[in-house]
Amino acid sequence: ITQFSQTIKRFGWSATFVDFDDLDAVKAAINDDTRAVFCESIANPGGYITDLDAISAISDAAGIPLIVDNTSATPYLCRPIEHGATLVVHSMTKYLTGNGTVTGGVVVDSGKFDWSANDKFPSLSEPEPAYHGLKFHETFGPLAFTFHGIAIGLRDLGMTLNPQAAHYTLMGIETLSLRMQKHVENAMEVAGWLETHDAVEAVTYAGLPSSPYNDRVERICPKGAGGLFTVRLKGGYDACVKFVDSLEIFSHVANLGDTRSLVIHSASTTHRQLTPEQQEAAGAGPSVVRISIGIEDPADLIADLNSALNAAK
Repeated sequence: ITQFSQTIKRFGWSATFVDFDDLDAVKAAINDDTRAVFCESIANPGGYITDLDAISAISDAAGIPLIVDNTSATPYLCRPIEHGATLVVHSMTKYLTGNGTVTGGVVVDSGKFDWSANDKFPSLSEPEPAYHGLKFHETFGPLAFTFHGIAIGLRDLGMTLNPQAAHYTLMGIETLSLRMQKHVENAMEVAGWLETHDAVEAVTYAGLPSSPYNDRVERICPKGAGGLFTVRLKGGYDACVKFVDSLEIFSHVANLGDTRSLVIHSASTTHRQLTPEQQEAAGAGPSVVRISIGIEDPADLIADLNSALNAAK
């Protein structure tokens, strides 16, 4: 939220926030000045699944790239390029590494977008002064964005990954499939149990049959709905704080995607600077707790959650 509402203004850019379940709103938000559509495959914090096929159809019709943040799903659960994404981005800090030890990101270029189809992307279609008038798209074709990201982005802005972080991430990816299978299995069991607890008002996990996003799992994330979701407690803000403080196995941190189970009350921490209306719109209202399910024994996680929920009543 801060990145798109504040940080990008320093580059002379702006962003329009829309509900990606409202396809008409997405279409209406695109104008002649729009340069890209950005969404998440599995949205943080609620774990909602975006209909990437429908969104990519809209971006294709507008002649602009679709950028998909696939952090919460990982390439194991979702392959956005097969659903029309132009670019895919990941936070390496989350599931890819799996242990919260690195700060880094990944950009995956589909190589399928025609950057010269209109005049919206002059940095790729027009001569580049820093490279003697070289035209990136004309010269590199499907690799234009990748080479531009290295030759201009990394050189001028300096976002170079340190070797140790790259090493940790490559090691983490070796076990990604095993971990994601366990994350999904645990999340299904834990979310299903939470939905039956009398202190819980609602659970947002898309893997549950009760979720309005459940029908998208098989199509967009056929191997499972991930390990991230939110829980709304009947006791409100105070119950959420007490619940988080009473957990023993869950780590109270702002990260997600660890092998360890994580929890955070966003309204009193990461989303505290937002207005109550903005918090609710972000799925991080005062009665909501975000849970990232790890790969521990699910019986231990349920026992910990049960004890904390009873303490929070």
